[in-house]
This record gives sequence, structure tokens and C-alpha cells, in this order.
Amino acid sequence: MDAENQLQAACLPSDRLDVVELTKRLLRARSETPPGDTNGPADVIASAVEQIDGVEVERIRGADHVANLVLRVRGGRPGKRLVFNGHLDTYPLGSGWTTDPDGEERDGKLYGLGVSDMKGGVAAIVVALARLAAKREQLAGEIVATFAGDEETMGVLGTKLLLDIVPYARGDAMISADVGSPGVLRFGEKGMIWLTLKATGKAAHAAHVHRGDSAIEKLVDVIQRLKALRDLPVNAPEEVTRAIVESAPVSEALSGAGESHTLGHVTVTFSTIRGGRLSNLIPDEAEATADIRLPVGISVAQVEDEIRRIVTVPDIAVEYIRRYEPNWTAPDDPVVEAVSAACVAVLGERPARTMRVGASDARHYRYARIPTVTCGLTPNNMGGADEHVDLRELQAIVSILKESAEIYLSATP
Repeated sequence: MDAENQLQAACLPSDRLDVVELTKRLLRARSETPPGDTNGPADVIASAVEQIDGVEVERIRGADHVANLVLRVRGGRPGKRLVFNGHLDTYPLGSGWTTDPDGEERDGKLYGLGVSDMKGGVAAIVVALARLAAKREQLAGEIVATFAGDEETMGVLGTKLLLDIVPYARGDAMISADVGSPGVLRFGEKGMIWLTLKATGKAAHAAHVHRGDSAIEKLVDVIQRLKALRDLPVNAPEEVTRAIVESAPVSEALSGAGESHTLGHVTVTFSTIRGGRLSNLIPDEAEATADIRLPVGISVAQVEDEIRRIVTVPDIAVEYIRRYEPNWTAPDDPVVEAVSAACVAVLGERPARTMRVGASDARHYRYARIPTVTCGLTPNNMGGADEHVDLRELQAIVSILKESAEIYLSATP
């Protein structure tokens, strides 16, 4: 360990880890994507727990710049294994900041790049794990925390790698402290298809339209027709549909009006478009990209079949960049119930339960058939200038994670 980390570890006694100070240390250890170098925050976590009895630490590299950590606390008797998961990489720093992106407290808030997504959540897991380690002899089973890089670029070198090669990175259930809200537990996520449309035509001078064939016009026609994907029928399980509807008053107050509709329908966003060379030339090539999100109740294969039916123009090629299925855990699964009970104990209110519109590493656990729920910090300006979280909520998340583990591990297998 270098001198700076030794000093930082000395400033944070092992039995009195402070979640705010630890979050600040993580914020100072920049891990922007690109390049997504997570060695810094991994070092911070390792130094913070090295003197804590009962916490085992293993570092797993996905690449030279992708440092992953697995922390493990074994209970005093056999039982279930509960996993906490968080990611160490962040969005890149943008312009317009009026606060210190490396961490600044102001008016009961903590500002910093990635503080909600998700260095505050990572710090909360570490502190909760330290508190659980202090009473490990009273616990049945064990608690594992997986801290991964590569989340912003889909997690292949991070969480998925840990699930593939570290046996105890898998568990009976997983709680993610990724960005969200303790007022709304997220038990599933939409699937996704990223694709590129490439159109070819025949170049000619614009004055001689009879000699040319516009690639842009072909592309625009296909884009218009692909909007029909938004109306595809969805056959979601009744318990998922009911949870989305019942949670709407709470979840939309946090995530925006219309979230519930988005959760239940296919969405299509045409993200980039380019083509042509000059304003007086008929374009012989054009290209567009699309982001398609799939709710529970429709598969990647079904949507791709419809895309093939729609895109019948010989001069339009579809290139699939990335795809994955929607995923969900039963809203009444024991791990969801445990986190809900912990929220009631800490906050005095029962949280809503619904799906999540965005993606996270939680999907890798669900694909591994591990029940998973997300309970994290409420984001403010996530990914933008002056990203911040509420300090009281940051402290509360620590207590919720600790209580969740105790409730879940104490339940009858």
C-alpha cells in the first residue's frame, strides 16, 4: 500500500468507518469511462477494510485497468450467502460544474462525479459490511460484496467475470446499491437492442435526380417504419404489471411522469444519423443508430423478427451491436421482502416496488438465476454537472443494507 493510502487508513479507524469520508475518498480516486481505470477506488476500499477483523479481500483483474474486489464476511454458523454488488467506474466529467467533482459538502448534500452512480452506494456497502463483520459470530451464513469495474461498458470484465470465475461471488440473493431510491425498490430491468442501419444508394448531382438514388431517403423511410416497434404487444406477468401500476405515484414522483408507460412498452430511440457529402450531391451512403428497450413480456428474438419484417429494402443493412433480454425477480421474493422490511425499520415507510428503465450489473445476477433487488441513493443531476446526494439518505442506506442482511440471513431457509 502507498503512503497516502496508509495515512488514509489511519485516519479512518477500522471500527468507526465514516460513510461520508469514505465516499469522499472514493470520489478523489477518479475512475471515469473512458478509460474506466478502477485501480484507484479499489485501493481505497482495500485500505479501508484491511484492519477490520473478519473481512477477507480478494482482487480480481479483468484487465490492467479493470480492478475488481471481492470482500467476504463469514458468519458463525452455516446459512445462506447474501451478496452486495456495486460498480467502481463512472461517467466522464462534463462541463458546467460549480462544485468540486472530487467531493464537496454543501447544505446537507454531497457533490461529486459519480457520487450517486455509484460511489456513495459503494461506500455504504463497505461500511455496512464492516458493521456486520463486528457481529459475524452471531450471523448465520455469510455476506459477500462484489465491487466491479467495466459497468459503464456492460460489465463483461467486471461483474460477469466475477460470477464466472469466483464461486462465492454467487449467492442465494443479491442486493445492489446502484442508483435508485430507498423509496422505490427495483426488482427488474428492461432488455436492450443496439443496432446500426446502413443504407446505400447511387451518387449523382442534385440537378440530375433521375440519375441518382438517395441513401438518406431510404434510411428515413425505414426509420419511420421502425417506429411501429413501439406498438408491439407485450405479454408481461400479471404480478409485474400490477407492481408497475401500483408503484406509479411514488416512482414517477422521483423518476418523472410517464415512467410507468415506458416500463411497459417497447421504446425506440434513433440516437445518431449521418450521410451524404455535399448539399448538391445525392447521397450514396447513410447511417443511423438506434437504442431499443424491451419490457418484461417480449423477447429479443420477437423484436428482431419484427425488425426483419420491417426492413425489407435490399440496400439497407441491419448490424446488431449489443443485445440482452429483460430480466426480473419476483416482487415478493424473500430478498425483496427483507430490503422492504429494512426500509420500514430505518425510514418508517414501506417502499414501492417496480422495474427499472435503465440497465445495471444487476441483470448479470438475474441471468445467473440469483434473485436480485436494487436499493440505492436518489440521484440528482446524475451524469451531469453538480451531481449530488442527500447526506441523510447516504447514512440511511448504510443502515438499510445492514438491516437487510440481518433480516435475510435470519430467515428460515
